[in-house]
Amino acid sequence: MEIKFTTGAGKIQTITIPDDMVFRGNLDLSDMGLTELPDLSAVTVTGDFNCSYNGLTTLNGAPKSVGGNFDCSWNPLTSLVGAPQTVGGYFGCVWCRLTTLAGAPKNIGKHFICFANQLTSLAEGPQTVGGDFDCSWNNLTTLAGGPQTVGGNFCCKFNQLTSLVGCSQTVGGNFCCNFNQLTSLVECPQKINGDFDCHWNDLTTLVGGPQTVGGNFKCHVNQLTTLAGGPQTVGGDFYCYFNPLESLVGLPEEFCGNFICDNQRLVQEYEKIKQKQKGFLIRLFGRLKQNMK
Repeated sequence: MEIKFTTGAGKIQTITIPDDMVFRGNLDLSDMGLTELPDLSAVTVTGDFNCSYNGLTTLNGAPKSVGGNFDCSWNPLTSLVGAPQTVGGYFGCVWCRLTTLAGAPKNIGKHFICFANQLTSLAEGPQTVGGDFDCSWNNLTTLAGGPQTVGGNFCCKFNQLTSLVGCSQTVGGNFCCNFNQLTSLVECPQKINGDFDCHWNDLTTLVGGPQTVGGNFKCHVNQLTTLAGGPQTVGGDFYCYFNPLESLVGLPEEFCGNFICDNQRLVQEYEKIKQKQKGFLIRLFGRLKQNMK
């Protein structure tokens, strides 16, 4: 079966499809000046399908299934209606004009990247993402309707969020919600395996935030006067500078990295605490050593 279509430059192209309607390999239709896709709606592509950098206003005609990556970025799309419902790799739809995720697959094998659009809602988008989910640089005021499980990083920075209500409760990597208007961390996942970054918001409290952070914890450039409610365990550095902090109340008892703060009085208090802890450990190990003789 041969499917013919005309590029923006007026050149006629032909795609040869086997009788079983399975195109084996990658199919690249990027940067061809297309305003519509050839009708591949009955076709399965085993590799990648790329239709980025065109003038598409609809995905009608896209393959029904893509085994690899699907990329429709840099098109004037306002929705994803017509997109394949099965994508084994990543799904890229960045720098479009999306106002809705209607038409997106519900399950994505790897990453779902929809940053730099005009989204005000994540409703009708994917619910399970195996890799990263990035909805940064949109007009989101809520995360309701977004994926509930993200295997990699979750990034929603540079939006208009005031809360994290509705956000993913299972995140395998970093969680980045910086550069928003957050006043609360309530409904945030309680365990983050990677970094947690909530800097440059309007937070006055860390209550509701994660209690275990495997990487760095970044809450600098907010309105915090206390660290109460913050994580109990941090695997990396703890950033809290550019806050009107009054005390170290709430500072985690256990973190493996550096304490990064611009309040010299609190830094000195922290150093005294660390020295006391160090002295206690030296005495403890000394006693254990004596008891083992």
